[in-house]
Amino acid sequence: MDYITIVVIAVGLAMDAFVVSIVSGSAYKQLRIRHALRIALFFGGFQAFMPLIGSLAGLTLREYIESCHCWIAFGLLTAVGTKMIYESFKIKSVEENFDPSNIFVLLVLSVATSIDALAVGITLSLIAGSIITAAVIIGLITFVLSYLGVFIGKKFGHFFETKLEAIGGLILIGIGVKILLEHVL
Repeated sequence: MDYITIVVIAVGLAMDAFVVSIVSGSAYKQLRIRHALRIALFFGGFQAFMPLIGSLAGLTLREYIESCHCWIAFGLLTAVGTKMIYESFKIKSVEENFDPSNIFVLLVLSVATSIDALAVGITLSLIAGSIITAAVIIGLITFVLSYLGVFIGKKFGHFFETKLEAIGGLILIGIGVKILLEHVL
């Protein structure tokens, strides 16, 4: 898998974390750089770690699913992308007591935004060369977008969030179609 595809997948996966970072930024009364760094480190770290776990699962099953790996990759990416698009249209509210500086809240948000990366890790184990390289790229892109998202949220609030999550879903579906077409045609 080429680097451009991995970067595009990483951007698509990072959209959940980016959206939550925007919401988190809007929740801070006194935003400091350390707040943005903490959020970015948690989200980027979990987004890098989850594909590694997914990849281990994929490698364990690889011999059983080798013959249809492109269909599985297509199905997983399409399912994750469809879920992201669906969730982007759901009405979400931020509770008054939402506190992204609370470590427990940040852990829950980090896991919730990186579950999709677990499924993509399974896909990457079937089609990518180095899962470590892919995980690092996914983590770095998520870190940067999450860091920026906190400041965008502080400045603009919730203006962009639903559109970005839908775009991330479309990106993942597009990558799934690309993988399928490359192996079928």
